[in-house]
Amino acid sequence: MGDPSAALSPRRQAFDALAEASADGIIMLDEESVIQYANPAVERILGYPSEEIVGGSKMTIIPERLREVHMEAFQRYLETGEKHIDWTYVELPGQHKDGHEVPLAISFNDFTRDGEQYFVGTFRDISVRKDVERKLERQNERLDRFASMLAHELRNPLYVAQSYLDFIDDEENTATISQIADALQRIDEIIEVLLVLARDESEVDGLETVEMQSVAAEAWPETATDEVDLTLVGTQQITANPSHLRHVFENLFRNAIRHNDGAVTVRVGALDGGFYVEDTGRGIPEAEREAVVEAGYTTDDDGIGLGLTFVAELADAYGWDYVIGESDEGGARFEFTNVTRSN
Repeated sequence: MGDPSAALSPRRQAFDALAEASADGIIMLDEESVIQYANPAVERILGYPSEEIVGGSKMTIIPERLREVHMEAFQRYLETGEKHIDWTYVELPGQHKDGHEVPLAISFNDFTRDGEQYFVGTFRDISVRKDVERKLERQNERLDRFASMLAHELRNPLYVAQSYLDFIDDEENTATISQIADALQRIDEIIEVLLVLARDESEVDGLETVEMQSVAAEAWPETATDEVDLTLVGTQQITANPSHLRHVFENLFRNAIRHNDGAVTVRVGALDGGFYVEDTGRGIPEAEREAVVEAGYTTDDDGIGLGLTFVAELADAYGWDYVIGESDEGGARFEFTNVTRSN
């Protein structure tokens, strides 16, 4: 029989070739946390040539503030097999040779050979992604502050106008006064919805059990025309802020009316885990279905292209899934699922 090690040689050569060509850093440790192997990418990511860290402790590449935690977790795993983190993917900082920390995406594995246990870690530098995340977080914070400031500034004159309505005593214009009061109330509601869209979905409040068809029926008069009919199909109770849901329906109704000529029927119905709004109009071409929810997109000369954006953003704020499809008549169909139902 030949030497078994000779049969393994081609495999080892293949491993070395792959490891050296890898853009990800690869480090192998033994049970004593001694580095047994480091591929060339480790130097590019952490600044340590392989010959400098092989034979040394893994603590070299771990920030000092985390070393004790790492050592305790490593020892616990050796003794109990208990993992304190997800080995398939975890984000942790590495210590660069020049002293700064590098954010890393890491995966671990272990194996046994000749009775000895070894550990392999592969990692990549995610500094660029982290920079983007921090920038987005700062932008979101600024947006939140701006939205709150804007809401405050808009509500001041709004409340003044509402208060002056209380002093108007004109029996001949009662209907007009009522319409003005309703319009001011709707402005207040829109401001509240805009605040929701500017913030995290966890800040959605005013949730209650609502009858979906009842809210749709309330929203219809705000957009209805003589040539368009509303049909309510089935019934469904969901958890939502009634004002938010009404704005969803109003914008979908308005979209159906503005983008169709002649007699059109709009239907609102229940789905398993959600609801739909569809019409019998000319529909939305498949190639445009992603674009229609983007801010500013419109095919209406008088439109500003925010209605469906408003709907999509509210759905995202609630964690609803939505798709744009086609009704049986070829019109537009909006389906919302993953909607919290009320028992």
